[in-house]
Formats: sequence, structure tokens, C-alpha cells
Amino acid sequence: MSVAQRKLASEIVALVDKPVTVNTTTNKKFTGTLVGIHPETLTLCIAEAKDEAGQEARRVFLNGAVVAQIASTEKPFDLKALATRLEKVFPTMVKLYEDQGFIWVMDKVKVTEQGVTEGSGPAAERVKRVYDLFISDSKA
Repeated sequence: MSVAQRKLASEIVALVDKPVTVNTTTNKKFTGTLVGIHPETLTLCIAEAKDEAGQEARRVFLNGAVVAQIASTEKPFDLKALATRLEKVFPTMVKLYEDQGFIWVMDKVKVTEQGVTEGSGPAAERVKRVYDLFISDSKA
């Protein structure tokens, strides 16, 4: 698999648990939360789905053959901006792995869009404070 194919697959998988709008080749439109996807076929499952007529369903499963478009309706998390902010507090100790969706700080604290996912101690607590401030600034 090429780098471009892996990147596309990771972008598609990153939409899981996010709000999406899906247009089909049969001119139907569904909005809801993407809860499952087969990256190779684009067969997917949408939770709390609503169609263009306002009909609701707890789950809608769409065969990938009818999926014309998947659009994310959520503003993407700016991992690069978080890395820049962390770099101000931890100069030369921040490594951004944007394609994999995480940041390493001091080679021992892992940060994702969910927050600090690995590491403990004073450094991890300081990274968490920077992350929390970044999130509150992003919402303002």
C-alpha cells in the first residue's frame, strides 16, 4: 500500500465517532455519527441517522457501492497548532506525528486530540495544562 493510500485510509478511519453527512448515488442524504466503516469498500454504519425528509433511524448501514460522498461536519482538531504551543513550553522536545494523530513531548508524554494518553509525572501534568488551555482557547 502506498503512502497516499495509507493516508487516505487513516483519514477515513479518523471520521469514526464524528458527525458526518453522507450523500448516496441514489440521491439520498443522511446525517449522523459515523460509528463503523470498512475503509476498502466504504461500507459504513451511521448512528442516530436522519435523512433529508427528517426520518430518523437508530442505525443506518450503507453499502459502499452507493456511497457518493462522506463529509465531516466537525471542525478538525488542529494538532499542528497544539504542537506549536507545546514547543513554546518545551523547546526542541516536541515531535509531531500528524499522519498518526499524536505528539510526543520529551519522548515520554503522548498527546492526541483526546489529551495526554501516555506518560505521568510533572512533565505530563504540564503538558495536560497546555492541552487544557489550548482546548479552552479553541472553544472561545
